[in-house]
Amino acid sequence: MKKTVFCSLIAAAMFFVGCGSSDSDPSNQNSQAGTGTQATHVGQSGVKDDVSNPNVVQIAVSSKDHSTLVAAVKAAGLVDALSNAGPFTVFAPTNAAFDKLPAGALEDLLKPAKKQDLENILGYHTYVGVLTGVLLQDGAEYDMVYNGKVKITTQGEKSFVNGHEILATIPASNGVIHVIDEVLLPK
Repeated sequence: MKKTVFCSLIAAAMFFVGCGSSDSDPSNQNSQAGTGTQATHVGQSGVKDDVSNPNVVQIAVSSKDHSTLVAAVKAAGLVDALSNAGPFTVFAPTNAAFDKLPAGALEDLLKPAKKQDLENILGYHTYVGVLTGVLLQDGAEYDMVYNGKVKITTQGEKSFVNGHEILATIPASNGVIHVIDEVLLPK
């Protein structure tokens, strides 16, 4: 019995050693189909996929009305996080919404020294889960990624987040985007 257990442990050790990767072993490095170049490790945002539906970041990038939001997401280092499976609900302010901020506020937030503040503001626009349909009912409140809750209100067929109208809803592969006309600022 001891011999069988010992042999099993040796076999398992050889398996793990043989399967382990080592960046220093040139025979174990990835290469691009016959080009001899080393593969670059990228985050989720770097995955190229022309077949699947776009995620929330890809949709924002393709929108001329959300270039400021995309710049803010990049400055905050959140591109990979928001490209992951989610699901996420993003209340996405338009460029015009950012233009309503006090003069110099956006430029200040985009500075590397303000990265944490920018992350917090963008986190206040992000919910982990999908908020659509009946979840957008009058009086509903949701805890956002950072800085507390948002409140949903309705007037007829229109829905509002913190009193700001949801102008459009765009489904994404990893959640949903609700286009809004204001930047939500935590209270």
